This record gives sequence, C-alpha cells and structure tokens, in this order.
Amino acid sequence: MLSRATQRLSRRKNRVAVMSKVSPMATSRGFLQNHVDLTGLLPSSSKGEEKKVTGDITYEIYRYNRNKGSPYLQVYKVNTEDCGPMILDALIKIKDNQDPTLSFRRSCREGICGSCSMNIAGTNTLACLKPISESVDDNNVVRIYPLPHLQVIRDLVPDLNNFYEQHRSIMPWLEPKYDLAEKASNKELYQSKADRKQLDGLYECILCACCSASCPSYWWAGDKEYLGPAVLLQAYRWLNDSRDGAKAERLQKLSEDEGAVYKCHTIMNCSRTCPKGLNPGKAIQRVKNMIQKQRSIFQNSESLKESWV
Repeated sequence: MLSRATQRLSRRKNRVAVMSKVSPMATSRGFLQNHVDLTGLLPSSSKGEEKKVTGDITYEIYRYNRNKGSPYLQVYKVNTEDCGPMILDALIKIKDNQDPTLSFRRSCREGICGSCSMNIAGTNTLACLKPISESVDDNNVVRIYPLPHLQVIRDLVPDLNNFYEQHRSIMPWLEPKYDLAEKASNKELYQSKADRKQLDGLYECILCACCSASCPSYWWAGDKEYLGPAVLLQAYRWLNDSRDGAKAERLQKLSEDEGAVYKCHTIMNCSRTCPKGLNPGKAIQRVKNMIQKQRSIFQNSESLKESWV
C-alpha cells in the first residue's frame, strides 16, 4: 500500500501532466484569442493566488507634495472587515476616514476608464481590479507607488500630458474610406464580421499607461521620440480598421522618425503588465511589418501577414 503522502504526490503529478496538455486558451489564466499567455512569467502576486487576509492590513503609500519637499512613504492601517476587496476600496477608505489629503485618480471602479493606474506590489495595474488578497506580502503589507518613471504631480497622480500628446499625434479617429458620391448618399460604411474581428485585442485598450510606464525603452526615450506601447497599439488599431482611408498617411507619420516605432526592443514588459490582458508587443511588431511593406525593403514584403488573428 502506498502512503497517503505518496498518493497525494502521484495525483498532483497527474494533474500537472494533464494541464501541460491543455492549450493556454483553455486555462484559467489563458487570455482570449489575440492575447498572450504569460502564466510562467507573472509574479506570484499576479497569478490569481489569493491569500486569506484578515485583520489589519498595513499600506505603505508614496506621498509627494511639491510644496513640502522630498517624497516619502506614509503608513496606514485598514481593517479588512471594514473595507471592500479591492485596493481602490482601501484607498477610498483611507481618504475618507484617515487622511483626506491623500491624492489619487479614480472614476468608474470597473476597469473601464483607466484612471486608477498605479504600481501596486511592484506591478503596474488598476487599483479597482487589483484584489487586496493578491497584493499583500508575507507581513500583510501592501506597497503602493505612482506609475514609475513619470513626473508626479502629487502622491499617486502622475503627469500624463506627454502621454496624451503622443496619443493625439497618431490621429486616433476614423478617416472614412469612401468617395464624395458615397458620402453625399449617406450610405452606411459597411464592415464585415471578419474585418471587425481584426480589431479584437486592440479596441479594448483604455489608455491607462500601465504598459508604457513599465517599458524601459519608454523610460529612456518616452519624452523624446518613442511613442510607447500604448500609443503604438492604438496606432495599429486604426491602421487595421477596414473602414479607415488614411492608412498611407498614418504609416508616413509613424515612419518620419525612426525612433517613434523602432525604439521598441521587444522586452515585452508591456504585454506582461497590461491589466486588460492585451498584447502591445504583438501590435508593435505588426506596425513594423506594415512600415517595411510600405517601403518595399524586402523582396517578400507582399507576403508579410497583416492579419491580427
């Protein structure tokens, strides 16, 4: 007879063997089609491994007020029984009951607006989607900072003016593809289901800047020529829209400055940290392919696959 410990180990090995045969799309951490499976790369705090937390949780929060000198960390304690399950709930609890001077952005509380992006437990994410149970360390401490490598206005509020200017530069709107006669007739600009599917994994971007703020290339050149992962994913979203008629103009704008796109070194921090499970790294590579095809540098440029799926 096998001991109970041996039986448990055997069952565990069998489960691992079964899971290794399942495609990433079928696992709980696998993303939807067009997304990247990064289960093995994620830190333990991001794998959905929730701890059972009770009692007081300690929050070490970055504080900065330009009128008061250097930044510092301030410690707060919040009882889990008096607070909601998400980090944003804890921040609101602190602001309402302990320190009304604490500053942070928030709006929808549903992971739609992208306002509450910040660095929680070492990962750029959205406070409204990040459970407290996934953020505490072994000492029941949660560390919260603003998005890294961005100028801080106050506390957890980064300055995103440059980020939004870069977004505006890629023409983030539809330039309809029809002639004057069609425009005068007010006909619907048809898009097939297959063409619409090409936008999956792109249109969901909420411009929270988590990916750009995690990118070393953006740290080095984000205030210069490099547009960053979020803006380039948005650029590809419009390049890949079958209804748009300004593809050549968009590509021309992107290729005017080599650093705008080619400062990307495929480090892939962007895809690893995206709270919406998108893959900016893949989109950037497709933008590069489209630019190269337009330039006709390669003899086989016509065979470059443009399909997002």
